[in-house]
Amino acid sequence: MKKLPLLMLVITAVLAKTSLAGEPSPERQSTLRNMLNHDCGACHGLTLKGGLGPALLPEALAGKPDEFLVSTILSGRKGTAMPPWQQFISHDEAIWLVGILRNSEKQNLSETSK
Repeated sequence: MKKLPLLMLVITAVLAKTSLAGEPSPERQSTLRNMLNHDCGACHGLTLKGGLGPALLPEALAGKPDEFLVSTILSGRKGTAMPPWQQFISHDEAIWLVGILRNSEKQNLSETSK
């Protein structure tokens, strides 16, 4: 019977971590938004309308599955200037960034640099 409370504690901790994993902290969100504007913007254009790299606006991403975009962010694209970012961001953070990119029409892009 003593193992049951410990098991419940472990299960609760795992579930809590899982439910929180997809949403970066406000501080990390700020860092990721800054990375999006400055690092991604260096190649994809400061307004993400394209440059050396393709546009990252919702209409340009519309036909691409989220996992393809996440994989591109994390692993880069061979034969292109797109580098891998997996050393700097997690899978969950890449998913969060894809959500930001897909919804960029609904927010002022200057808000992403806060």
